[in-house]
Amino acid sequence: MSFNNPDLPNIQGDVFVVPELPTAGQNTVSGTTPVNDAPRILLLYGSLRERSFSRLVVEESARILQAMGAQTRIFNPAGLPLPDDSTGPEHPRVQALRELVQWSEGHVWCSPERHGGMTGILKSQIDWIPLSIGAVRPTQGKTLAVMQVCGGSQSFNAVNQLRILGRWMRMLTIPNQSSVAKAHLEFDEHDRMKPSPYYDRIVDVLEELVKFTLLTRDIAPWLTDRYSERRESAQELMARVNQNSL
Repeated sequence: MSFNNPDLPNIQGDVFVVPELPTAGQNTVSGTTPVNDAPRILLLYGSLRERSFSRLVVEESARILQAMGAQTRIFNPAGLPLPDDSTGPEHPRVQALRELVQWSEGHVWCSPERHGGMTGILKSQIDWIPLSIGAVRPTQGKTLAVMQVCGGSQSFNAVNQLRILGRWMRMLTIPNQSSVAKAHLEFDEHDRMKPSPYYDRIVDVLEELVKFTLLTRDIAPWLTDRYSERRESAQELMARVNQNSL
């Protein structure tokens, strides 16, 4: 039944819905049964140094995620062209990144803080991920955990910027986050992270990420189903039908 309320004359009634919780055991948008395979997590880091601490944090995070039952993939940004480079999205490294994004259900982004913000290496990776590929929004509704490593005292500038990026990419960024101060002191000679409150916080963040991914991946289409987009789709359909009738 079309929504009709005289107090809301701007509402298009045929695409307005009252949100209801998903039916137990079903995705209310697709009607499919819940996914039971391991959560698929993509991890990105923001430095190409030989001993990159953002990469070491990501590698340690991948081990923890695997212990929690997740599937993980780490993207190596080496060879990725700058955004707007003449090679364009057909570049093999860009294609590899976009394929991993489409494969994933959740992300971990970890950047060093450099000059008070995230690195260009991390930002370039996000800039190569389009908001839409055809009719598919590759990051919309996927979960995100943000982390940073610091050369000195603890700071949160990079993770704050990553949160803004996550919002622009229409991702579900979890509340918890990690910032590792004096990261060069937190890894041993084998490049494994030492026991510390920083390590425990990373475990907390990843546990929360897995939980949010499990909670939302089946209903992500429902969570991101928007009135404005339904209305636009309805108007586009009407315009196409009217055009065909000419």
